[in-house]
This record gives sequence, C-alpha cells and structure tokens, in this order.
Amino acid sequence: MTTKNQPLGGNTMPRFAGPGTMMRLPAATSAPGLDVAFIGVPLDIGTSNRAGARFGPRQIRAESALLRPYNMATGAAPFDALQVADLGDVPINTYSIAKSLDIVTAYYDEVLAAGCKPLTLGGDHTIALPILRSIAKKHGPVALVHVDAHADINDEMFGEPIAHGTPFRRAVEEGLLACDKVWQIGLRGTGYAADDFDWPRSQGFTIVPAHEVWYRSLAPLMAEVRERIGPDHPVYLTFDIDGLDPSYAGGTGTPEIGGLSVPQGLEVIRGCRGLNVVGGDLVEVAPPYDPSGNTALLGANLLYEMLCVLPGVPHR
Repeated sequence: MTTKNQPLGGNTMPRFAGPGTMMRLPAATSAPGLDVAFIGVPLDIGTSNRAGARFGPRQIRAESALLRPYNMATGAAPFDALQVADLGDVPINTYSIAKSLDIVTAYYDEVLAAGCKPLTLGGDHTIALPILRSIAKKHGPVALVHVDAHADINDEMFGEPIAHGTPFRRAVEEGLLACDKVWQIGLRGTGYAADDFDWPRSQGFTIVPAHEVWYRSLAPLMAEVRERIGPDHPVYLTFDIDGLDPSYAGGTGTPEIGGLSVPQGLEVIRGCRGLNVVGGDLVEVAPPYDPSGNTALLGANLLYEMLCVLPGVPHR
C-alpha cells in the first residue's frame, strides 16, 4: 500500500463532488515534504486582448476531476513514487503587476528551497518571468521548451516592459535562460514586422513555426530536443494553451488559427521524458470564452502529462 497522496477516485466520490483541488488531491499549506506541487497563479493583468485567465486555475482544477492516476498511453505512474499535493493559489496583487511578480518569485523561492518541483496553473504568460527568476536562482540558466502561438519576446507593450508578450525578452536580458537550449514550438499568425522572429533566433533560440509541422508527428523533433539539451541540464516547460489550434482550445485570450493539434501537444510534453525537468506551467486558459470547459480540460490533461515526465516517475 503506497503512502503517497492519491487523487480521489471517481468510484469513491462522484466526479462532480469532493475537493476542488487539482485532480482532487490533498491540499497542502506548505511545500516541505512534497516532491511536486500544483500551484495556481490567477494573474491576468498582463493580458493585452481578452482577459479571463485569472479564472484559469479554478476551472482547470474543476475539469481535472476527470483525470485518473495512471497514464494508459505512456505507462507513467506518478503517484506511485512522488508525493504530490495542491498548494492552492499565490495571493497576487490584482492592482499591481510589479508587486505581483515579486510575490510570485518569493513564493516559488520557498517552494524550490523545500526541494519541491512546481507545476503551475495560469494565469497569463507574464507569470513565466517571476517563476523563471526563482528557478534560475536554484538551477542557473535553464533550457526551455516553450509551446505557444507567440514568441513573447516583445521589448515592450504599450510602453510597459512587463506583460504577457515580453517574458522571454526579459528572461534573456536577466540571464535566466540557456539560450542555445531554448525551443519555441507552434509559433504562427500575423506579425507587426517581417523580422518578428529574428530576435529570438539571434539569441540562439530554435524556432519551430506551426506551418512547418502541419500534418507531422513531432516525435522526431523531440528526439532532436532531447539530444541537444541532454539528460542533465535543468529544463523548464512552458505551455501556452494558444499553441494549440483554437478549434481545440478556443478559451484563450489571443487565439491564432493554424495551430498544433492535441496529439502534437502531447508529443511535445511526452517527448520531454528523460530530460531533467525542474518545473512547468500551463497558461492562458480563459474560461469565459469556452463555456464547454474543453479548453480547461485540455489544460488539466497537459499539466498531468508534465507530471508524468518528471524525473523519478516509474513507468509500468
């Protein structure tokens, strides 16, 4: 009998009932003793178009009641070996993006100091910056696997240096990333200039536009990612739900047509197995624009898939 926390099963408590935590796991108030924590960051004051990602953590948790502990596709059994709980939400300052970033970094500093890996429910993509600040304090410049419709490397937005379209420009400037080990997958849409993707390439990023992988498996790409990054370098996963085509994930703030399919999104995350993954996030789920709940359900599944590729997870 395992002593590890287990998700509350659907045959024990109906899926529409029970705790409102991620996968109906036990709630925790602090990170010591945990291997992995699900953490909500309900911040969307960095959003430039449709707001609503502040409601993402709550809706992702609600839809996660449909998840079960064993991954039938990959054989991953994360709850057999890892102590996992839901730490709730970071108490951001909804009136100040600058103060919120400091709050998030301080919170993650404590989580990481306890030896706990964070898996984050966003929130808009601004939150990647304060999380990476904390991650880099512990691990140094990290490799990055970034799924998104947008590169998020703007120098500013409306004159502001911090927004959901700027986090990876700031991360480069602050030395948080190992730039030759950064992969941006699924980029697409119209641009403000023909050279919009030149800046990340000039930093050493590998850019994989969505149209270059239409109708293709991403398994060969992920084999290249694993070879280039190597098994030891710390890796952070950041997945903007708008990396998927809006026909799958319409509940988001800045949708772009021609995106990745759900199987391709799964291939990206599953392809990170064997890497030294130190954390991940799923951002930009905006429930008001998808009353079906399908976008949040996708988000919940993708976070579970991130859990399944963490080091130490057994496979049956």
